[in-house]
Amino acid sequence: MRALTWHGKHDVRVDTVDDPEIVNPRDAIIKVTSTAICGSDLHLYDGVIPAMLPGDILGHEFMGEVIETGSASTLQKGQRVVVPFPISCGGCFHCRIAQYSCCENSNPVEKQDMSEKLYGYPMAGIFGYSHMTGGYSGGQAEYVRVPFSDVGPIVVPDHLEDEQVLFLSDILPTGWMAAENAGIGPDDTVAVWGCGPVGLFAIQSALVMGAAEVIAIDHYPHRLELARKLGAKTINFRTTDVREALMEMSGGIGVDAVIDAVGMEAHGFAIDNIMDVAKQTIGIGADRASALKQAILAVRPGGRVSIPGVYGGMTDKFPLGALMEKGLQIRTGQTHVHRYLADLLAMIEEGKLDTTFLISHRLPLEEAPTGYRNFKQQQDTWTKVVLKPGEMHT
Repeated sequence: MRALTWHGKHDVRVDTVDDPEIVNPRDAIIKVTSTAICGSDLHLYDGVIPAMLPGDILGHEFMGEVIETGSASTLQKGQRVVVPFPISCGGCFHCRIAQYSCCENSNPVEKQDMSEKLYGYPMAGIFGYSHMTGGYSGGQAEYVRVPFSDVGPIVVPDHLEDEQVLFLSDILPTGWMAAENAGIGPDDTVAVWGCGPVGLFAIQSALVMGAAEVIAIDHYPHRLELARKLGAKTINFRTTDVREALMEMSGGIGVDAVIDAVGMEAHGFAIDNIMDVAKQTIGIGADRASALKQAILAVRPGGRVSIPGVYGGMTDKFPLGALMEKGLQIRTGQTHVHRYLADLLAMIEEGKLDTTFLISHRLPLEEAPTGYRNFKQQQDTWTKVVLKPGEMHT
């Protein structure tokens, strides 16, 4: 089959690789019909996530048709399914309490040491996202093996197009959980750093949850325009003092909740962020956290901090004093995708949530390297790339 493989920093290639096979009774094989490039994939592309090996198959946002099942799978051939990016067994302590992205069993024992040393506990398995998260082949491919297929995939109805449901795999539930973690109430003003895919879905989710006002912070004009179309007010951090603007827009009180949808590769001109850029470039485990630092300083005392943005290492000059002295609540984590699938699918069917507005480019899988390059270099206009395995070059 054809699949997108990682070969080093800024080097991804579409190669011919072995077809996946059933390994365990709970496996299923999916013929991928649509897959997407995620902002988190750019961390792999930029070489800031450890434990990648040449030839690893990328991609964790995908859906497709079931073509083969193991004896213990509950799926049936011919079903259309969306597959969550975290791999969850469904039976461990964390899965039983719906903390699916903390699954204890999906990351093989021989792969657990690195994340256990970094974080004090092994990470769960994730499709296409380094050997630190299990080394599973991803979905930017013609076919993919799905472990624990009796737990993860959600069957989607035929009357919904791929693009209406594809983002159930990751960014829609991630944006929803980000808003949920912000504890939004009907009188709240919420500020969202980053108008990439997760940030835009967090904005949409916060408004659906009843936030009185959502303020979006970014510097790309088109992304800010997308936020305005959703109903948010906007701040361009390149031309405006963010904290002063937020104080003015919130009547001098400060915003009630903040959402950092930027993560470890934040832009910024503060001296600590410039130093983090240098350290991240030479690969010593530094996260660029200027957006998170700004969010913590900007939220009102007693406010809430939600962090859906991906962080993987350490950061310097963290405002721990502000976090404590202001009495802030903080919630974060990889998304418990499975928890939200049924409700979000229902909201898509009812027209309460739209996902298609985000898609800017559709490419054959063979053009994935071009998609990665432009998604990295032209983030204002390449807001979301959907790849179609099996289609010919355009």
